[in-house]
Amino acid sequence: MQPITELTAAQARGLSGVVFDVDDTLTRAGRLEHAAYSALWQLRDAGLSLLAVTGRPLGFAEVIARTWPVHAAVGENGAGYLRETGAALEVGFYAPQAERARHAELLDRVRARVQRDAPFARFADDCWARRCDVAWDVGERVQLSAAQIAELRQVIESEGARCLVSSVHAHALAGSYDKATGAVLAGREALGCDLDRERERWLFVGDSGNDAAAFSFFPLSAGVANVRAHLHALPKPPRFVSQADRGRGFAEIAQHVLTLRAD
Repeated sequence: MQPITELTAAQARGLSGVVFDVDDTLTRAGRLEHAAYSALWQLRDAGLSLLAVTGRPLGFAEVIARTWPVHAAVGENGAGYLRETGAALEVGFYAPQAERARHAELLDRVRARVQRDAPFARFADDCWARRCDVAWDVGERVQLSAAQIAELRQVIESEGARCLVSSVHAHALAGSYDKATGAVLAGREALGCDLDRERERWLFVGDSGNDAAAFSFFPLSAGVANVRAHLHALPKPPRFVSQADRGRGFAEIAQHVLTLRAD
């Protein structure tokens, strides 16, 4: 990983937008940091498109889409997106309704299996707002050990579901989506751009294991400093890294981009 200061003026000026994770990328101990929120406004005011891509529920992504200075918000690690148009709230899903119904049946079996074989795992307290996945708390209200997280992953996967682990949650997913495919879907349907073709014109910023697909997909990617604790879970590390962690790291990355674009 290179320091974010190695991002060049040509790369910064060529950007169309920024795709970013939320938990421990913009937040600290669950709270959105002032510097990070201010940085979002500055990036938008500079003409960049903003796409939040989070493991948080689609119910939370709706709040982000309605109230943050973003152009769209992807929730549940790529399961769907929301966009506030001014006239209506646009909603899109990666999987069609019939497929989501089959996924729900699988996730019901996963819930029961985890309760039986991994009773130490506690549901994330945001599950009430989820539509397409199930999440267990591994680092938000409780701290599971690495061995417990590995056991939880094994139980989830033994039922035929996928498992993604972030800094706060372990997610069970039934679909083939991830943060990269979710960003592509939202880009095409909500923003009118082809991220597959234009991926070099977008900067992805994240911090943990469930960002792996996006770190691999976007040629220009940056991790906030706390990403170092999760490098073992990233087949491809971010290209750049900030000195500061969490929301202050995001603000540092944003400021470097803005400075280069203004020169």
